[in-house]
Order: sequence, then structure tokens, then C-alpha cells
Amino acid sequence: MNHSQVTEFVLLGLTSSKELQPILFVVFLLLYLAILMGNFLIILTVISDSRLHTPMYFLLANLSFIDMCVASFATPKMIADLLAEHKTISFDACLVQIFCVHLFAGGEMVILVSMAYDRYVAICKPLHYMTIMSRNVCVTLVLIPWFVGFIHTTSQLAFTVNLPFCGPNEVDSFFCDLPLVTKLACIDTYVVSLLIVADSGFLSLSSFLLLLVSYTVILITVRNRSSASMAKARSTLTAHITVVILFFGPCIFIYVWPFSSYSVDKVLAVFYTIFTPILNPVIYTLRNKEMKAAMSKLRSRYLKPGQVMAIVRNALSMETK
Repeated sequence: MNHSQVTEFVLLGLTSSKELQPILFVVFLLLYLAILMGNFLIILTVISDSRLHTPMYFLLANLSFIDMCVASFATPKMIADLLAEHKTISFDACLVQIFCVHLFAGGEMVILVSMAYDRYVAICKPLHYMTIMSRNVCVTLVLIPWFVGFIHTTSQLAFTVNLPFCGPNEVDSFFCDLPLVTKLACIDTYVVSLLIVADSGFLSLSSFLLLLVSYTVILITVRNRSSASMAKARSTLTAHITVVILFFGPCIFIYVWPFSSYSVDKVLAVFYTIFTPILNPVIYTLRNKEMKAAMSKLRSRYLKPGQVMAIVRNALSMETK
């Protein structure tokens, strides 16, 4: 077959409207900077405050790191493309995006399960918490998500890397979404698409079911205890459950119902790559008194009264010289 091999793909992006693109550029640039600053602030706060050197906050800091990765695999490219005339991506870079999205998204699913296990031990087995959640266990709970994510993304790439691409090369998204890319192959990809959906659906649903069972057991345990214990636990659990719903809702919708409208999938992809990473730090900090107190302490340590103005004055004086 005398077909030319596709060397690049054209990303159609979020919109073709020239009027909307500059507005979206500013909006998503600000959102991306907020994601980086918010999640980095959580990591810095956990590292700098010894009172937060506990398994729960260790896992939270790792979730923030994964959130930064989820937001960074495609968002900078999307922001740049909003002002670009030709929105293209090379074949190799497309494979890298596919690798990253499944590595980071798969890892985030499993680390949410790790966080649920931590809450289960803390609430259901409080007397044995520090014994069970040892340093080695905490490290293992962080390494497992990366291992599962790597296995998951490798299996996804195995379906795609050898597909022949010789014709259409337009991807109706702002990044190389695997179901959309495989649709462009020169052969019938119905079976491959089903395997891809089955792979992602299995990881999503199994993680979600583990979380559902874990939090159900935790809530039943909390309900049978004193009101004071229940109130304190509910505050923490509400944040965890909210994050789980926000992440798994769009993810399960995309991969369990793969034949839905791709315009809907595009909106949901924006939600879990942009809005979920920015909502996570907001949810965990607004409902957590210890985190808010540690952030206030961190701010008072590095941003003392008058220190910011002094930095601004020094910068202005250097520019005038």
C-alpha cells in the first residue's frame, strides 16, 4: 500500500472562534498558574511544618504533585495553541502525551485509594494507626500508584504504537486523546477501541469501587461512635469524598460511555485536567484547620509585615538605576 506515513497531528483545540481564543488564553493561563501555585503551596507547607509530617499529609502532598503533573502534560501546549496559527503536534510528542495522561491519571486514581486506606486505618483502627502506617507503608502507598499508572499507560500504548496512520490527522481535542487518535488509523480499530475502553474502564471502576467500599465502611464506623468523633471525622471525609467524586465522575463518563458526543468529552477533559487539580487544594485547605494554620505560619515566616513592600521598593530602585 503506497500511503504516506503521518508525521504530525493537527489539534483542533477547544474552539475555532478567533474572538474566543485570546479570552481563553488569559483564562487558562491564570488557571494553570493557580494550579501550580496552589499545589506547590500545599507541598511546601507539608514539608516545612513538622506538625504535618503525618501519613495523611504525606499522601496529600503526593496528590498535589500528581495534580501538577496532570495539569502540565497538555495545558501549556493548549495555552500556546490558542494564539498559534498552526496547531500541530509531532507523532512522537503525541505518543508522549498519551503516555503521560494515562500515567498521571492512573496514578491519581490509585493514590486516592491510598488516601482512603489511610483514613480507614485512622478511623477504624485508631490505636494501631502509627504501627500500621509506618514509614515503609507510606512510601509503598506512594510508589504503588506510579507502578500501576506505568503498567496502565504501557498497556494503552501497546494498542496504539504500531497502528498505521496514513490518512486523516485532525484530532478534535486540545491534546492527543487516545480514543480520538486511534480513530484516525488506516485500519478498522473497533476491537482496539474496545480494548482501550476496557483497560481504562477496569482501572477506573475498580478504583472507584474500592473507594466506595472503603468510605462506606468508614462512614458506618463513624456513625456508631460518639458525636464528637463523628463531627471531626466528617470534616475530613467530606473533603476526601468530594475530591473522589470530582475526579471519577468525568473520568468514568468518558471511558465507560465512549460513544458519547466528542464535544461533551472535550468539556469533561478540560474539567479533569484543569478544574480538578485547582479544586483539590481549595477543598483540602478550606476544610482543614491544621492546613490553614500551617499556611498562616508559613506566610508569617516568609512574608513578614513590610517585607513584600521592601522587595517591591528594591525592585523598583534597581530598575531606575
